[in-house]
Amino acid sequence: MTGATAPAPVALGTAAGRWLVAVTVLASGMAFLDGTAVQVALPAIGRDLEANLSGLQWTVNGYTLALAALILLGGSLGDRYGRRRVFVIGVVWFAAASLLCGLAQNTGQLVAARALQGIGGALLTPGSLALIQASFRPGDRGRAIGLWSSLSGISALIGPFLGGLLVDAVSWRLVFLINVPIAVVIVAVAGRHVPESRDGGHHGRFDVAGAALGAVALGGVTYALIAGADTFARTDVVVSAALGVAAAVGFVVRERAAADPMLPLGVFADRQFTGANLSTLAVYGALGGSGLFLVLQLQNVLGYGATAAGAAMLPSILLLTLLSPRAGALAQQIGPRLPMTVGPLVIAAGTLLLAWVDGDAPYVVEVLPGTVLQGLGLALTVAPLTATVLGAAPDAMAGVASGVNNAVARAAQLLAVAALPVAVGLSGDDYTDPVAFTSGFSTAMIICAGLFAAGGLTAWSTIRSDVLQTTSR
Repeated sequence: MTGATAPAPVALGTAAGRWLVAVTVLASGMAFLDGTAVQVALPAIGRDLEANLSGLQWTVNGYTLALAALILLGGSLGDRYGRRRVFVIGVVWFAAASLLCGLAQNTGQLVAARALQGIGGALLTPGSLALIQASFRPGDRGRAIGLWSSLSGISALIGPFLGGLLVDAVSWRLVFLINVPIAVVIVAVAGRHVPESRDGGHHGRFDVAGAALGAVALGGVTYALIAGADTFARTDVVVSAALGVAAAVGFVVRERAAADPMLPLGVFADRQFTGANLSTLAVYGALGGSGLFLVLQLQNVLGYGATAAGAAMLPSILLLTLLSPRAGALAQQIGPRLPMTVGPLVIAAGTLLLAWVDGDAPYVVEVLPGTVLQGLGLALTVAPLTATVLGAAPDAMAGVASGVNNAVARAAQLLAVAALPVAVGLSGDDYTDPVAFTSGFSTAMIICAGLFAAGGLTAWSTIRSDVLQTTSR
């Protein structure tokens, strides 16, 4: 591990290993809980702040945009300055921004606070997996990542239901405010029990120009998609789209030329790394789009309360939570190709079933089968995919590898949430019109099913079965 400085490898079954898993799970769980709970809270936010569909899109995408644009920088900063240090800073930042979200008085304030929250997420999210990859023994990493996926899934499991309870019993604001005490616990534990690690080969400077170009690229394209919902023949939409595309080209040119780039493009020379990230792009884009449409369909069309809508999603996340460690161990034994292929195809089948949800049948007939299939597919997919991405990169680049994969996942969700309403002809207050929204909902879910299937086929054509056998280099 050239140029890297790190303590002795940690064993999974030791006290040090348990503390490390606990703190990374708690931090990731805080972000996951926030994401799933916010989706359930969107209708209440829309009513309270009088937001239209674009306002709800920006409530999701204000966070996702900042996260996707800066998460590479977060991983790079962790590799340079210390993964634990940057991780803790991210936790504190996330909590402070969550407080601002909970106090927001209008949509503009909420979206701005969500963007600040995304910056904190960009610092803490890659740090969670990078700390696991850099700290655990190579033989324990697959199981550790599976355990991380499983336990983090508990927060996602709790998120929709807890979010619904908070919305129905008190206010959507508590969905954000609950992050503050969680962050206090994370900081206290991390300072005592999480080992520090960094890549000593970096000289300490970071790629500000690359980060700025990446943010402009994502921001420009996202604004054009959301603002152009009614018509793209507007000056601001055209300029924004052109600026986004130009910035994307500039980002690639910059990263090729930089002496110490935020995103070393050479990492994509590894077929496994590139293939796993392409699969991530399809799968997480579909997850972001289908999650948004399903929660709005359940609440605004079928009449579910926030608590009931959150509970409706529990079977899927429960299966992910229970089965992820087994899927991680299975992939370690047989390789990730088969799980990463079958998993997204199973999710696609569940999403197709959910495309016809319209309230004509009971929950156990209309919603439950699709959510069960989604949960089974996710359990097969998430841990092997994550382990493949991290295992395909050198240990010294753990933060960059985690950052790239998270950036791809968040950018996919960002673009899906921005583009899908446009693609199915929804805008303005259409999400409050049951007839208009149901028609768009079915089409959007079919598109998402196609994306899930594309993710599975990509894994089949690019991933080797032996990749998890060589996780240290």
